[in-house]
Amino acid sequence: MFSVLGIKTAPPMVCKALGACHRKVSPAAAPRFCMTPAHLRGHHTLGSASLPVAGPSVRHVRALDEERLMAVEWEDGGQSLYPFTWLRDNCQCPRCTLQSAEARLLLLADLDIHTGVDSVEVTKDSKVGHLFFFFNWMKKYCFLYLYLFIYLFILALCLRYYWDASLRIPTADFQDVLHDDGAALAWLLALRRVGIVHLKGAPAEQGQVARLAERIGYLRLTFYGHTWQVQDKSMANNVAYTSGKLSLHTDYPALHFAPGVQFLHCINQAQEGGESEVVDGFHMAEQLQAEDPEAFRTLSSVRVDFTDTGTDYCDFMLQSKNRIIDVDSEGKVTKINYNNATRDSVLDLPLHQVQPFYVALKAYVDIMNRPENVVTYTLEPGDIVTFDNWRLLHGRKSYVSRPDRLRHLEGAYLDWDEVMSRLRILRRNVHGDD
Repeated sequence: MFSVLGIKTAPPMVCKALGACHRKVSPAAAPRFCMTPAHLRGHHTLGSASLPVAGPSVRHVRALDEERLMAVEWEDGGQSLYPFTWLRDNCQCPRCTLQSAEARLLLLADLDIHTGVDSVEVTKDSKVGHLFFFFNWMKKYCFLYLYLFIYLFILALCLRYYWDASLRIPTADFQDVLHDDGAALAWLLALRRVGIVHLKGAPAEQGQVARLAERIGYLRLTFYGHTWQVQDKSMANNVAYTSGKLSLHTDYPALHFAPGVQFLHCINQAQEGGESEVVDGFHMAEQLQAEDPEAFRTLSSVRVDFTDTGTDYCDFMLQSKNRIIDVDSEGKVTKINYNNATRDSVLDLPLHQVQPFYVALKAYVDIMNRPENVVTYTLEPGDIVTFDNWRLLHGRKSYVSRPDRLRHLEGAYLDWDEVMSRLRILRRNVHGDD
């Protein structure tokens, strides 16, 4: 194990020497990307230390006092920079970090944001003082742009594949996903990037979406229960429980925080009709922005009322305001909220904005319904479709059932936080990433 960077702090923050609480980290866990900025060469150092150490190997450590940065030069030629205040905030000693929970103990109220460097020491000693860090931990959290970009790219999986009617929906085997980490990782990676994956070979009986959810974490409970049965129902409390056509929609925009991921398991298919339809809502929003920027601005700024009222798991009376197209601070589309069946008659707009809103919404829906944008498929008994409910809009053609062949799907929801958590764990298990 490796340490130590000694940091000067103002009283009473100075700590006595403490025994290090070491956490074993495999060499494979160390990040692999760092750059060597030319502008770092030749800087005056107030404190420095050199010691040949095992991977990741460190050639030299020095303090750049004027820049308030610590520079670590690695044996592979890379160099990483760390701000003094950030180092103090992230001290790994037992006084400042609860290693068993990987959680910070140091209170922000006690953080000296003007801390400076008195000396730097590199040691293999297990008894180290304040501050100390393991070099593989430091390399993982280096600030250099190239490394940070690549690491966050892998971590957040921000790359998405946009598609139209030419998409061949990715498929996986249900049993493989349940029992093999590599198959489960491939499934969740495709779910994140493409937005939809078909799982084949599940038993054609209830309970399979719950088994699949347990592979990730836990189900999202809603007013329709932990799971719900899509069947013809008299006095239906949802249009999905009828045999008519369902227009393209996302589920549950009547909630302020709609479920992120949806599972639908086919137990019985209709005698005739019932084909599923799906479009890439992010791609459609991109097309809308290119073809009609004003419509895009309207749908990404106007908050629309949605409602859902009835009794199922319990009685409910939901009301929300959501933008049809959510964008982040950079204008990137992050979520689609649209369900024509639950769009409220309440339209909280000035009269002069009503017609422009309808024009914008119709433009978006027309793009979605273009044949070149819609993927149509038929679920067979034992198929489970898993998809991104924040991105995809899904629908269904009308169908005809018969008494001995009633159409029956079982559905369930999860949130992206749980899915991404499992994806990171699976990636670590399969590839050794930390």
